[in-house]
Amino acid sequence: MHLASSGRVIIRLKRPLEEGDHVCDDSGRKIGKVTELIGPVSAPFASAISMTNNIKKYVGAKVYFLEEPVIKRNKTRRYRR
Repeated sequence: MHLASSGRVIIRLKRPLEEGDHVCDDSGRKIGKVTELIGPVSAPFASAISMTNNIKKYVGAKVYFLEEPVIKRNKTRRYRR
């Protein structure tokens, strides 16, 4: 994993992912969202958008694929009248 000059995170993959998948660190904290797959099929890379402000501490570290979909909460609020 390394940081590109565009600000995106480049991740070397061991198995194929899909666009929109989330990657996390070993504690389960989401650190990026895959935006595109690049490189040859035999050795793919993923370009991801950082979801944390301190992405530099994850450079060179292993990241993992978040298999379970993220539960989206309904952000509408009910107000009393």
